[in-house]
Amino acid sequence: MLFLLTWVMGSSDSNPVDCILRGVVGACAVSVLCSLMRVYFIVQSGSPQGSRWRTEVQFWALTLILSVVGSRVSSLLVLEFSLRAASAWTVSGLGASSRGLQLLLIQCQFSLGCCFTCLLAFLHQGAPHSTLSLSLAAALSWALAGSVHGLWSHAAKLYPLHSTQRYCGKCMTLLTSGHSVLASLQTALVLAFAVANVASLATVYDHFLSEKDALRFWTPLTLCYAMLVVCIQDNQNRQTPAEALVHTAVLRLGAVFVLMLTVGDWSDVTHVLICFLGEAACLLPSGDLLDLLLKEEEEEEEKRTDSHLHSTLCYSCSPRQSWHQQLHLRRWCPPSSSLCHPPTGPP
Repeated sequence: MLFLLTWVMGSSDSNPVDCILRGVVGACAVSVLCSLMRVYFIVQSGSPQGSRWRTEVQFWALTLILSVVGSRVSSLLVLEFSLRAASAWTVSGLGASSRGLQLLLIQCQFSLGCCFTCLLAFLHQGAPHSTLSLSLAAALSWALAGSVHGLWSHAAKLYPLHSTQRYCGKCMTLLTSGHSVLASLQTALVLAFAVANVASLATVYDHFLSEKDALRFWTPLTLCYAMLVVCIQDNQNRQTPAEALVHTAVLRLGAVFVLMLTVGDWSDVTHVLICFLGEAACLLPSGDLLDLLLKEEEEEEEKRTDSHLHSTLCYSCSPRQSWHQQLHLRRWCPPSSSLCHPPTGPP
């Protein structure tokens, strides 16, 4: 049994205790991300979503999966997501409240967990007291995740009431600065992935690029994968959020799977297959986030349509129109509009 566990985890991650502690840190990072996104949608729409048991099942499932996935596959997933995020930013741009940013925040859950596991594996290589250090990191991550989860639970139950009565410090803080949660998350994720990319590049170079003629093989492969990422980004704009998430997850893990069949060993191939379970564990409980994203898009589309129709009708009701045209279009314009002029009667 111990031999099977060591073979699944890979030769470089042979300490099961360290692997479990890294998995706890990665799962806590994903929990913080999801909780803050739900807090943001509560502040924006006032409709609490999500369930406690789903978040708990997701946390423990991610802890187990991230504990098993090795640092080599985790490094590749981090680099792949960084390339895809940079491509999305280059192609379409990502505003603080754009649809692309919100989809990326939902898509990056498992990659964020891999970000922390591969970074901790890189920092603790050869450390004499790695278990003690990882235990401290897991405890701090657990405390942070519990605090953010408590904030989400408080906002889901009491924010609609406290935001109107204005006597709760937490809800008042969310009322004044809750709209900037996505921008803060974006900054934190950029910093986390920037640091993890350094560790990922070092890990990939040690395990894959150090062999003879490996660079000549990886260079055209990287260019082809970059073109694939651009094509995925173009197709994503024509799909619904759920279809885009599933389509992107299958393609990206399928590409990494083919890559591991070419240059990896059997433990790496096994880890990529386990990553499919990790993506499912992240995306399936995120259905409430997708529903809120669709609801927000529909509301913004209705506002844009109403604004365009209102401006068009108000222009039609200008005094330059005939009295009969004004009388016909008057009932479509709001009475409070300063742009609409009442019909002045027949000349």
